[in-house]
Amino acid sequence: MTDLSQPAGWMPLVFLALMGLSMLIYVILDGYDLGVGVLLRRADDADKDTMIASIGPFWDANETWLVLGVGLLLTAFPMAHGVILTNLYLPVALMLAGLILRGVAFDFRVKARAHHKPWWNWAFYGGSLLASFSQGLMLGLYITGFEYGWLDLLFAVVVGLCLVAGYCLLGASWLIMKTTGSLQARAIYWARRSLWLTGVGVAAISVVTPLVSERIFDKWFSLPNIILLAPIPLITVALFVIIDRLLRRMGPMQKAGNDRWAWVPFVGTAVIFLMAFNGLAYSLFPYLVVDQLDIWQAASAPESLAVILIGAVIVLPTILGYTIYAYRVFWGKATDLRYY
Repeated sequence: MTDLSQPAGWMPLVFLALMGLSMLIYVILDGYDLGVGVLLRRADDADKDTMIASIGPFWDANETWLVLGVGLLLTAFPMAHGVILTNLYLPVALMLAGLILRGVAFDFRVKARAHHKPWWNWAFYGGSLLASFSQGLMLGLYITGFEYGWLDLLFAVVVGLCLVAGYCLLGASWLIMKTTGSLQARAIYWARRSLWLTGVGVAAISVVTPLVSERIFDKWFSLPNIILLAPIPLITVALFVIIDRLLRRMGPMQKAGNDRWAWVPFVGTAVIFLMAFNGLAYSLFPYLVVDQLDIWQAASAPESLAVILIGAVIVLPTILGYTIYAYRVFWGKATDLRYY
């Protein structure tokens, strides 16, 4: 029995919360700019620059949350870091390749000659798609405890495709907020096309996660847990329905110049991701590797955690403050992309 009154008991919980917060913020913030990258291929040439401008001030900083989350995993839970990264070596390598490709393409597309620009647009799209799918693949393999049977791999591929759809939903919802005119109308269409495939992914994870572990099944379906936890799936389903109905009405509203509810699809989608994250976190806790390695077994020594905590207390508010400041300064509709 872990003594939570001692540093060895409560410090791993603190770092788990910090790591979870970092990864959640990353998925929502970098999720929408990855989604914009995937949607870039579907846009007209005239709209591509506006789409890039809508994420330009934010996309690089959004990835900072991934660095922070993985850094906390490495320093606070080195044993789990070794197990997870060893089992996910290939999809992690693919994700990094995608992030590097889209980073290079983002900078070079604005300086390339006209006949080279389409190639850099394709590179930005390809890097975004590769990074998004790889993250979903990692999530699917992680949930099944790194099993590599054909059903496990099929599930991981489905999660990968659905996460791409989820990022496209975030990206399209972001464009609904940040753009006007024909691009906003197309973003509404893209959001509608992505919504229910995202729902398939959430449903697949919700069904499979309790099946991989009897412990997780009992956490959800024993009394009184099944009653107390019912709001999580009910709220999630309600949000899908609300967003679907709003998107159906936004076309006529957009044509009439009514932009009042443009923020709702993005916020609603972010809450869906929050609910899915909470459900998954509840299922897995306190294990970092499903039913194999818990946070106390994987944690560094309390003395090491104390030093790391000092750094985290400094770094986390700094990143959070910069993020809030950047979004405050560059809030509003995206304008034409110009470089002087």
